Amino acid sequence: MAEPHVTLDPQSLNPVEQKLRGPLEEQLSSALQAATVKVQQGYDGESVEQVTDMLLEQAKAGLHPDIAAGFNPDHSQLRHVAEEIVARAN
Repeated sequence: MAEPHVTLDPQSLNPVEQKLRGPLEEQLSSALQAATVKVQQGYDGESVEQVTDMLLEQAKAGLHPDIAAGFNPDHSQLRHVAEEIVARAN
């Protein structure tokens, strides 16, 4: 499975976020990748929707609370990662 990567839409960012876009994308991607590994290792037959929720929860847990509060990844893309985790386990 390819490592998930977060890409922020530059049109949706304020000027400060624009300046921090690269480091912010790296931090979000790192948190999501760590969450993917943790969820994958702990997978025990949960549904795709449960895995999707677990990924988001774990990713947010790995971020500063202020960043986590604003982290709202595309649900369909997060679900795709969850589908891969479930498929690999079966």
